[in-house]
Amino acid sequence: MLEEILDGANAEARFVLGIDGLSRSGKSTMVSEIEEWLKGKGVTHQIFHIDDHIVERKARYDTGHEEWFEYYSLQWDRKRLREEFFMKLKEGCMDVRLPFYDGELDTVTERQVQLSDKGIIIVEGVFLQREEWRDAFDGILFLDCSRERRLLRESEETQLKLEKFRNRYWKAEEYYLDTVQPMKRADWVIPT
Repeated sequence: MLEEILDGANAEARFVLGIDGLSRSGKSTMVSEIEEWLKGKGVTHQIFHIDDHIVERKARYDTGHEEWFEYYSLQWDRKRLREEFFMKLKEGCMDVRLPFYDGELDTVTERQVQLSDKGIIIVEGVFLQREEWRDAFDGILFLDCSRERRLLRESEETQLKLEKFRNRYWKAEEYYLDTVQPMKRADWVIPT
């Protein structure tokens, strides 16, 4: 698959690859493996994790909306990320100003990030194929993993919080699967 992506990418241009999948589907592990492969091939690359760009807790918890909606719709400033990151990736901009979330302090800090004008830029995260972001990618890989298997990848303590999974995560994931149909829209689907 990586050879196919590299064949489709122009060595003199930027190729934006999305690694999409539901929580605990193996996205971060896949990105680490891809990064090692790219390093071995000497391919210029950059990696962005969408969860590095979430908003403060007050904007995504206890907002008066249903928990699944908070997770799906309020976790990120979707409009800002579209305008200041995803569209700039597509337009070939060389630098972007991004919000970076600090989970320990529950704060967001702005940082200027230089982008490569060639090679592969990988964006990893959940819900990447939503309408606001989908058109920024040159290709999307979706990792397909059953809910049961994904739950087993959580810590034992986290696995006990089934109500949170039911109300927040699983409903949002079902909404995404039903409305966006990411497995149909992805360029590549890999079972994990």
